[in-house]
Order: sequence, then C-alpha cells, then structure tokens
Amino acid sequence: RRHHDLVLAAGGTCIMASLNSVGLVGILELRRHAQLPIHAHRNGWGYLSRHPQLGWSYVAWQKLWRLAGADHMHVNGLGNKFSEPDDSVIASARTCLTPMSGESPCIAMPVFSSGQTVNQPPETYRALGSLDLIYAAGGGIMAHPDGPASGVRSLRDSWDATVAGIPLATYAETHPALATALGAYRR
Repeated sequence: RRHHDLVLAAGGTCIMASLNSVGLVGILELRRHAQLPIHAHRNGWGYLSRHPQLGWSYVAWQKLWRLAGADHMHVNGLGNKFSEPDDSVIASARTCLTPMSGESPCIAMPVFSSGQTVNQPPETYRALGSLDLIYAAGGGIMAHPDGPASGVRSLRDSWDATVAGIPLATYAETHPALATALGAYRR
C-alpha cells in the first residue's frame, strides 16, 4: 500500500507487482486499496512451467490473478530469451483477452516482454490479431545505437509499418531510427 501511495503521489499511472512474491492475498488487498492499474509481473513463472509434471497452465493460472485484480498480465514475448515457445506466448495473450463471462469480462491487457525489439511486432500482430497489448521492450529501447529516444521512435515506426502492412525493411528506407535498429537487432 505504501509503495502504491508513493507512486500515486508522484503522479504515476500504474503500479507493478511481482505475483509470485506478493501472492494472491497480497494482490487482493492491493486491488482493494489501489487507485491505479496493477501491472502483474510473472517473474518466477519458469519454475512453475518448465516441466509438464508440475501441472501449471498459464490459461488457468492467469485467471486467478485476473479475478484477484490484475489489470495487465505478462505473457512473455515472441522470440523471447527464455524457454517458452511462441505459440505458448500467443495462447497466453489470447486467454488474457478472453472474457470470463458476459456480465463481468474481467479482461487483462497482455504484456509482451523478454528480448523484444523492432523485429517482433509483425509476427506479434499477425499471430494475436489485435493491438490490445502492451509491448515492453527495455533493451529494444535502451540499447538503440542512437540512444533511448531513437529506441522509442524505432519501435513506434515498427508498429506503424506493421499495422499499415508495410515490410519493415521498406519502411526503414524513410525512417532512420528503424533502419538503425534493424541493423543493430538482427534476428
């Protein structure tokens, strides 16, 4: 609660909670108190999902957090730096966007993260079929050779090209930040 109140007082628009550290009761209590959206980070998900005999499914797991009050749910990212395959990431994102009921949809915004750069938007958009997502690309922004502002610009360019149906290489011919990023973040 105290951290939420500090973020709110500073003009913040969202708070992040580590689900596996805070727990369901912690998220329930935070939701009761919070005036800001809760960005739910799934750090530690690997220890729940790396072996099929552990029995954890993101499809079921994310419902618990949505019911507890999570507004955004991390789903990993395409071409991620962890062990999760892309089809699992897309299935996770789709389940976050699937209403739980007609009366109370309880939808959470899927958050794509983990090694995301200008390269993944075309496939992310094609596979998900929606722009209802958060695309978190820390390294894709901060590691841009021309600095963070160019990193942000290159990601916006990548998404603009993707939505317009223009190949990234073609769009990059007239968008230098994207061209630099494509050269720096080769797949």
